[in-house]
Amino acid sequence: MVAGSEYSGFEGAVTYLSGFVIVHRYAYVVVPLDGDPAIIFPSEARYVGEHATAQIEQVFADHPGEWLADRLRGRRVGVYGLDYVMTVRDNRALADACKVVGWDEGFDLARAVKSEEELESVRDSVRINTEGFRVFLEHYEPGRTAADVMAECERYFVGEGCGRLTMNMVLKGPEFLLARDEPLGDFVLPSLEIAGPGGHWVEVSRAIGAPSPEVARMLEAYEEYFEGAKTAFRPGASAHDVHRAVARGFTERGHRLGHVTGHSIGMTMIEHPKIGEGVETELAEGMVFSMHPHAITADGTECLYMQDTWLVTDDGGEPLAGLPMKIF
Repeated sequence: MVAGSEYSGFEGAVTYLSGFVIVHRYAYVVVPLDGDPAIIFPSEARYVGEHATAQIEQVFADHPGEWLADRLRGRRVGVYGLDYVMTVRDNRALADACKVVGWDEGFDLARAVKSEEELESVRDSVRINTEGFRVFLEHYEPGRTAADVMAECERYFVGEGCGRLTMNMVLKGPEFLLARDEPLGDFVLPSLEIAGPGGHWVEVSRAIGAPSPEVARMLEAYEEYFEGAKTAFRPGASAHDVHRAVARGFTERGHRLGHVTGHSIGMTMIEHPKIGEGVETELAEGMVFSMHPHAITADGTECLYMQDTWLVTDDGGEPLAGLPMKIF
């Protein structure tokens, strides 16, 4: 069973199993060992999205947890989203009737390797996101507000079929900011994260402006990461191995890494495994990762943050955007 909610990034498990995109409230998909799967919605919200897109049976329940408990009573049920997504009232009802087991990592690993059809969707999302960066670059100038510039990107993203599946921000120093009515300076770090019509999230962006001497040193480490990842992202390597290869240039220069270095990405924005210390998950051909080392100076005053989406191939890592690793 998977749980999904309207929060951007947490609806993808439901889409993956049913074709349905949640735009309001939440939903569950149940896949039994025998019998047909079903998607369950709370009946207090008859509209939860475009229901004609669901490819499995649809159920509206006054209390989804009780409906699930009646049908799954006595069974052992693996639940994706148990800790982060499932509503408290439904969790209580199900836990009283079943042996509930958290299955986030298992589900993510089951969908980590993308099919050829999925990779077409990933590449389309990358195309849209890369062009969105170019739109940001075209409309950015010091003094314009983050809201003004990001509005141009959103206009393009929606026009390309992203709908509401965008999560775009600008970094001001080491902190992430939403698109607000405040002027941008002469050095900006856009964070562009979208899912195209196929529903696969990707992340592509570059910094813009004239870097300080310290940030220029970070760029040297970024260039080393970008070349090193082409070798490190190979089938059989562990996520830990990739993290060490990527992080080396930053830590050797005395920088610390803030936001997660990278993570598997698909129809849910952040999936397991992450690219990080001690994560021994073995990589396989067809896995897709978002990479964005967040380099921060020791005193926390300056940073560099740029994103790319990578494909693991038999020949190593392929950066899908085709953008040079530079500050524009």
